[in-house]
Amino acid sequence: MDKHLTHPIFKTLSKSANSLGVDAYVIGGFVRDIFLNRPSKDIDVVTIGKGIELAELVHKQLGSEAYLSVFKNFGTAQIKYNDLEIEFVGARKESYNRNSRKPIVENGTLMDDQNRRDFTINALAIGLSESNFGQLLDPFGGIKDIEHKIIRTPLDPEITYSDDPLRMMRAIRFSSQLHFSIEKQSLEAISKNKSRINIVSKERITDELNKIILSKVPSVGFKLLFDTGLLSLIFPEMAKLYGIETINGKSHKDNFYHTLEVLDNVAKKTDNLWLRWAAILHDIAKPATKRFEPEHGWTFHGHEDKGARMVPKIFENLRLPLNEKMKYVQKLVLLHLRPIVLAKTEITESAIRRVLFEAGDDIDDLMTLCEADITTKNSNKLQKYLRNFELVREKLKELEEKDKIRNWQPPVSGEEIMSIFNLPPCKIVGDLKNSLKDAILDGIIPNNRESAIEFLSEKAKSLSMS
Repeated sequence: MDKHLTHPIFKTLSKSANSLGVDAYVIGGFVRDIFLNRPSKDIDVVTIGKGIELAELVHKQLGSEAYLSVFKNFGTAQIKYNDLEIEFVGARKESYNRNSRKPIVENGTLMDDQNRRDFTINALAIGLSESNFGQLLDPFGGIKDIEHKIIRTPLDPEITYSDDPLRMMRAIRFSSQLHFSIEKQSLEAISKNKSRINIVSKERITDELNKIILSKVPSVGFKLLFDTGLLSLIFPEMAKLYGIETINGKSHKDNFYHTLEVLDNVAKKTDNLWLRWAAILHDIAKPATKRFEPEHGWTFHGHEDKGARMVPKIFENLRLPLNEKMKYVQKLVLLHLRPIVLAKTEITESAIRRVLFEAGDDIDDLMTLCEADITTKNSNKLQKYLRNFELVREKLKELEEKDKIRNWQPPVSGEEIMSIFNLPPCKIVGDLKNSLKDAILDGIIPNNRESAIEFLSEKAKSLSMS
């Protein structure tokens, strides 16, 4: 294994460990990623005692280009060196109180430290000391599990997940990221211990959820979250999308699996986390707006508006940012039907201008979301809609170049309207502004100041103001 430890940092680590007379090992994700052929800049070093002392000595050897942080309360240290982050900790064993995922920590052996790891693939270690440099230690068959693409716990999964319930989310996250299967006993233990997730902070849960969302095929993770019962506990609004109802022989589609299709479609196009969140939430209000009308079948009228209004509460519950990122998702949820309507009907310039006006700089992301929302299995319909979307895109580009509607500001402001017509702040000012906006968006007048003033003068005459 020493061929994988060619970076000079490993020689420095080895010499420093020998100087202190301690055994040291690189452990966890860095070793796992060697066998997955994935680059890794995070190196975890475990020592049999003197973890902080080793970090301080390594820092001294590296010189001024290295930055050391020591966390004495946790018995850990970190060095940032060029593009590497090296974590140091003494080997330890852990025991847990049932009401907390924070362990009681004692000094331990390397085996104790490997026992406390979440999965066999993360318990791999490589020796760094002179006597065992490059020697692989794999007590739980982690290499075999990598070869067979299996997520498995080193110890009894019932104990592993009950002690630290966040590991249930991590198991599903690794399955989604790596496209590994969770071993049967481990998967059953997640379902059995799912309620233990309630002792984990929302922030930690959402951090894992975001990593699932950012995986190449995020539906893998969400199906596991749903099947194990975790989704109903951490994100009940999404779990409620599941199911098909039939009345008088008329059924609606399963909006949970439809949402996963849309999410996967978006994931093929972009790694934008917040656009992926918009895909997750675009139909979130369908359960609340579902109605059966005998003449038409199932309807979800207004689900885009109600869904947009649900976004802030969902973000708050999941401890997601309540800033412009939330507003971006909210906007896309609100507008997600608009381009679809354009693609299904004859395209009018007025409708195109209005979508441009409301979407602004997010128009391209809105179009990506809307194309992803077409999940029909009818290939003729699919090709027809996609062709129409291309026409919509061409028209958007053409009108934007001509009319400059994106992030549009009126060529005559409200203050100027009051000055021109000698008006105080009042409803008439608002009416004139809205009339001007509609005239430009409907293509009645060009988007310039001269035409706007002329239009307002005529409009004022009709209102008997001049």
